[in-house]
Amino acid sequence: MISSPVPKRPVHIRILPSVMTVLAICGGLSSIKFAFDGKPYISLTLIAAAAILDGLDGRIARLLDATSRMGAEIDSLADAVNFGVAPAVVLYISMLSDTPTAWVFSLLYAVCIVLRLARFNTLLDDDTAPAFTKEYFVGVPSPAGALMVLAPLAAYLQFGDGWWSSVWTICGWMVFVSMLIVSQIPTAAMKSVSVPPRMVVLLLALVTVAAALLLQYPYVLLLVLIVVYLAHIPFAWRGQRWVAARPESWDAKPKERRDLRRDQRRDQRRAFRQAALPKRRTAERLGLRRPGRPR
Repeated sequence: MISSPVPKRPVHIRILPSVMTVLAICGGLSSIKFAFDGKPYISLTLIAAAAILDGLDGRIARLLDATSRMGAEIDSLADAVNFGVAPAVVLYISMLSDTPTAWVFSLLYAVCIVLRLARFNTLLDDDTAPAFTKEYFVGVPSPAGALMVLAPLAAYLQFGDGWWSSVWTICGWMVFVSMLIVSQIPTAAMKSVSVPPRMVVLLLALVTVAAALLLQYPYVLLLVLIVVYLAHIPFAWRGQRWVAARPESWDAKPKERRDLRRDQRRDQRRAFRQAALPKRRTAERLGLRRPGRPR
């Protein structure tokens, strides 16, 4: 029996991911224009919108089976503009223009974003990497780095002047974010994050709180998300080391890995209790007691 060929999707559907990428480029470039106009709050909004579009275009391309080499190249160039050039220029125009030396730090940040994207594209072509490496980014991804570096601007728009608006504080923050971007520190990829069924209600409650903050205090929401993202890095580093040391778990689903970890912790506690039991019995035979314990 001859199978009929799979019909191709209409052209206007297949180019939808590229349209989203182009819209993200327009948002990133327009953020620079509004920074020149003295409207940094619009600039921050446009860069955040570009980050959301960047997170959606790849997923939509895979869902529509519309991935292409050209689309991947456009996406990489868009990231360099939206999350490298645009945040550096917006931050400099809005908060650092009175200190020409600060431009060096803006350049540093933009170059680190480009270097990070070049490394990411290189790692995509590495067929020898273990399966679990797809669940982690190497360093902070460019959209997260762009939102992180704009934290001083968000704090200024929400709270006004303060230590966070100091020129050298902002420059130091830019260096810190730049180092995270080009570092070897593993960070979790959102596509690998799963929510246990018992946590769904809590997640929905958190989404409700985030929606309320977005409407009333959008800059506070951004700052909270940055703190949460920084707090997840030690857990991602620990999780990556755990998986790397156990090849048998590379193809396991998240639930199976959680069960394996739980069983391992239970075995470790049991082994610890068994190792401590002979010492306790020896102390009892000798009539010894713990310090501070009544006779």
